[in-house]
Amino acid sequence: MYDAIVVGARCAGSPTAMLLARKGYKVLLVDKARFPSDTLSTHLLHPTGIEALKRWKLVDALIATRVPPIETYSFNFGPFAITGSAGTKEAPFAYAPRRTVLDKLLLDAAAEAGAEVREGFGVQDLLVEGGRVVGIVGRDDKVTERARVVVGADGRNSFVARKVKAEQYDEKPPLLAGYYTYYSGLDIGALFQTYVRPHRAWATWPTHDGLTLVIGGWPYTEFEANKHDIEGNMLQQFELAPEWAEKVAGAKREAKWAGTAVPNYFRMPYGDGWALVGDAGYNRDFITAQGMQDAFRDAELLTTALDASFTGSQKFNEAMEDYRRVRDAHVKGIYEFTAMLATLEPPPPEMQQVLHAVSQSQEAMDQFARVAAGGLAPEQFFAPGNIGKIMAAAGAEQATA
Repeated sequence: MYDAIVVGARCAGSPTAMLLARKGYKVLLVDKARFPSDTLSTHLLHPTGIEALKRWKLVDALIATRVPPIETYSFNFGPFAITGSAGTKEAPFAYAPRRTVLDKLLLDAAAEAGAEVREGFGVQDLLVEGGRVVGIVGRDDKVTERARVVVGADGRNSFVARKVKAEQYDEKPPLLAGYYTYYSGLDIGALFQTYVRPHRAWATWPTHDGLTLVIGGWPYTEFEANKHDIEGNMLQQFELAPEWAEKVAGAKREAKWAGTAVPNYFRMPYGDGWALVGDAGYNRDFITAQGMQDAFRDAELLTTALDASFTGSQKFNEAMEDYRRVRDAHVKGIYEFTAMLATLEPPPPEMQQVLHAVSQSQEAMDQFARVAAGGLAPEQFFAPGNIGKIMAAAGAEQATA
C-alpha cells in the first residue's frame, strides 16, 4: 500500500514523486517509457523554472550537463525590437535542456529521494472501490497496486483524466500550428530570440550538443493547407526577416520538423482518490514555452496539498480545492495572454504604440521579458498605472531627442 502512485514520470510526475518522497511518504512512480526518453517539447526552462531546480538542489546537476545558458530575450517586431533580461537574483539565466537529459535527471532525483520507480510500466486501468480510486492495474502482467491517492501526471492525453472523466473548463480550441527542429552551425549566442510578423512567428534558442532549436508556426486555420510542406512554408516565412533567412541558409538542419497543435483547457484536478498535475490538469498553447515550469510549480502546490491531507491538517477536498484555486489564479492572466498571442493576429494600433514605447526603456523591456518568461503576470505589466509610466517615459524621451 502506497501513499501515492504517480502515473507519468516526466516534468510533472517525477518532481511530484520526489517531493512527496522527500517528506517521507511511500511513493510509486510509473511510466510506460524507459529513460532517457525524448518527447515533443519546446523544452525551455525560464528563470522561474530554474529557481525551482535550485530549491530542489538540482540546478548544479543540470548545469553539469553542459546545457548553454540563455541570458537575453529579444522580440523582433520588424520596425523595432524589445531586448531585455528575464533573469532573477536566484536564477540569472534560462536553459533549454533536451528532454532526454532533463527527464532522466528528474527521474533519478525521485529515485534518490526514495520513490520506487518502474519504467516500461503501462497502466491499463484504475482500481475503483465505492466510487473512489484506490489504485492502478498494470497493462502487461495485470499487477495491481494500491494507494491513498493516484496522481495523473501523464500529459494532455492523460489516461487518468480520461478514466475519472475530469471536467474541463475555460476551454479554447487549438489556435496555432507549430513545428520545431534543430540546426547545427546556427550560432545565436546566449539568446532567446523571437520574430513576430503578421500571422507568422518563430523563435530560436540554444540547447545541448551545439544545436539550436528553431520553432515557428501559423494560425491553426492554415493547418491543412500547410501541413504537407512544413519545410517550404517555414523557410518562406523566414524570408520576412532576410537577415535571419540568410543565417538559416548557412546552417544545417539536423532533425525532421516535429510539431502539433494543442487545445487550451483547465481540468478539475482532483476527485475521490485522484489528482492531476502538469499538462494532465492544465494546458495552454506552447507559444510562451512555459509548460515545464508550470509543471514544476504545480508539483510543489500538489505536494503541499497532499501533505496537508495525509497529515490531517486539512480534509482532502479542502486541501485539493486550495491547490486548484491557487493554480488557476496564478495562470489565468498568462492563459489569456498566451491565447491572444497564439492567434498571430497583428497587434491593434494601441498595442503597437505600447510595444514601441516599451522598446524605448530598458526597464520596460526587462519587464516585458519577464512577462514572456512567466516571472511577471501580464495583468501587472499591462496595468494602467504601469503602462502610463512607460508611455510617459517614451514621450519624454522623444521630446528631448
